[in-house]
Amino acid sequence: MPEKRDAPQEVKKEIESLVKEINYHNYRYYVLDSPVITDEEYDKLYRRLAQLEEKYGYVIPESPTMRVGAAPLEKFAKVRHTVPMLSLDNAFSHDELREFDRRIKRLLEREEDIEYTVEPKYDGLAIELTYEGGLLARASTRGDGFEGEDVTRNIRTIKSVPIKIEEDGGVPQVIDLRGEVYMDIGEFKKLNRRREDAGEPVFANPRNAAAGSVRQLDPSVTAERRLFLACYGMGAAKGVEFKSHSEFMDWLREKRFPVPAVFEKAKGMENVLGAVEKIEKKRESFRFEIDGAVIKVDDLGLQQKLGSKTREPRWAIAYKFTAHQATTKIKDIRGSVGRTGVITPYAVFEPVRIGGVTVTKSTLHNWDEIKRKDIRIGDTVVVERAGDVIPHVLMTIKEKRTGKEKEAPVPAHCPICGGEVVREEGEVAVRCVSLSCPAQVQEKIIHFAGRNGMDIEGLGEKNVELLYTKGLIKKFEDLYGLKKEDLLRLPRFAQKSASNMMNAIERSKTPTMARLLYSLGIPHVGEYAARLLAKNFTQLEDLYHVQPEKMRSIKHLGDKIANSISVFFKDEKNIKTMEALKSAGLQIQNPDFIGEKKKQKKQKLPLEGMTFVISGTLPAPRKAVEEMIEAEGGHASSAISGNTDYLVAGEKPGSKLDRARELSVKTVSYEELLELIKGRSKNPTLF
Repeated sequence: MPEKRDAPQEVKKEIESLVKEINYHNYRYYVLDSPVITDEEYDKLYRRLAQLEEKYGYVIPESPTMRVGAAPLEKFAKVRHTVPMLSLDNAFSHDELREFDRRIKRLLEREEDIEYTVEPKYDGLAIELTYEGGLLARASTRGDGFEGEDVTRNIRTIKSVPIKIEEDGGVPQVIDLRGEVYMDIGEFKKLNRRREDAGEPVFANPRNAAAGSVRQLDPSVTAERRLFLACYGMGAAKGVEFKSHSEFMDWLREKRFPVPAVFEKAKGMENVLGAVEKIEKKRESFRFEIDGAVIKVDDLGLQQKLGSKTREPRWAIAYKFTAHQATTKIKDIRGSVGRTGVITPYAVFEPVRIGGVTVTKSTLHNWDEIKRKDIRIGDTVVVERAGDVIPHVLMTIKEKRTGKEKEAPVPAHCPICGGEVVREEGEVAVRCVSLSCPAQVQEKIIHFAGRNGMDIEGLGEKNVELLYTKGLIKKFEDLYGLKKEDLLRLPRFAQKSASNMMNAIERSKTPTMARLLYSLGIPHVGEYAARLLAKNFTQLEDLYHVQPEKMRSIKHLGDKIANSISVFFKDEKNIKTMEALKSAGLQIQNPDFIGEKKKQKKQKLPLEGMTFVISGTLPAPRKAVEEMIEAEGGHASSAISGNTDYLVAGEKPGSKLDRARELSVKTVSYEELLELIKGRSKNPTLF
């Protein structure tokens, strides 16, 4: 946040007035859906505010200009919920709701009707908002109910989320508000059209789109997607009390928080059923997706008395609406090839409308599933599309078979490249193992160039797609034949970005064997397995045509990984790709190989038994520093704890430095780390 500087009093007043006015119009537009000024008038107010803040450096926390602008994160921090975010038990019939009511009365030992509340069950991502002193301090995902991820910077970009609680009537010292972040159906369709135009994979449904948008490491991506919030619950609170859930909902409305589109109190279960039916009838008219209704005991004292089970409260239940279903015919069963080479079967339908969407295909998950459900080409089937589930075949209607239906055989060859197909023992997955398979090559190159792989900075999803569609890269080795002139002819590339890309490609020409093996995307081979291989084989060529038996002799490797490696390096096309990479200039290093070290007299490594955490910007890439620590016997961790021996602090180490001081963890610079490795520094600096 920009630092407040001295500004004339009248300027401060104008800025504060503009903030209040703009936030009010955001509330009218994004919460009430009832704007009272034009977009042009809104833009004029916003520009005036931004100009004043820039000129005088006076920015208050709830300013709308502070919603976006944070730099991308490397990963999300963990957040512990003060009060667990429990899930809800489900009911699928009116009789089950009546049984829920009987159970409530039995537990409360009363016969009179209970007062309930009824609201739509939004199909989105559960979020907790923590306000301290009226200001949004933290936003976190539900996670496992006890611990979620800190997504504060992303949630701040949602304009229906108040940054500050309205002060009229006072504000609580601390309050945790629960709600659902969702994307409306219209915005979901626009987003998918944009992704289709850009050649990017589309989202299966609005829920996935909302969840994917909230969990972006770069908040500017979240800001580009129009998300909404509906608040429906409370966790911990200090400085405010409510007698009922409906009183709490009234408070939320007064404080300008978005709440569910329908909220009704109903006394007795028969009235609850009537309220549920009204919501179900409105289901198709909502601009957002719901998959049911939520029924809660209104009295908070009774809620407390009823308590909770291990994972669900006893005082609430979700009534799930009937899934959207339709009948259609399967025209064909085909296979699609993913990044790891898995060939997933999918059904091609005669087009059918389900829940307002035209469905033409759906996944069949795997070839065993086809056999288990006895699904055949030509079958008439029931297709279901409900809530967060993508369209899927529920059942075949065998009575409608004519005898002309055909079974879909498991493919013997890749449907894209015709390469070898492998099905491992005990696995349902059928895989194409060819590195040169066109269906996989884009995704494989993205993985190859990733931070934990060859670490070619700038070669992310969009640039790989651009280079591929322009015909500049069709296989791995093409990366090392790129020229700066090639890049300069492409959109998004100027002199500096082209030079940076070429430099990154050049730097990747001397990978460690472990890094290269991981970057190849061999099924089941992660960073740990890649390091084990590098420790046990001198050079890449030693893996060509390697037998599974030799793989299995390596401690901690396991049969599945051993078989996968053997199959991969048995494929002549893959070996040809390895040789082409070396011919293109790759010089593979293998500092991990321990064959020779075993012959030497055993000696303790400099960092043996020590745990390190890195924070801030170092002179060398973080991954390289972590690899160096582990090569010298240490362990590189991502979080500081009482077991951490050293924090390696670079520029702008952030909160980890404060945490290190709290725990009395020693802090060393990058240079001091090098001295530790050399054995020169016996007493590193304690900050």
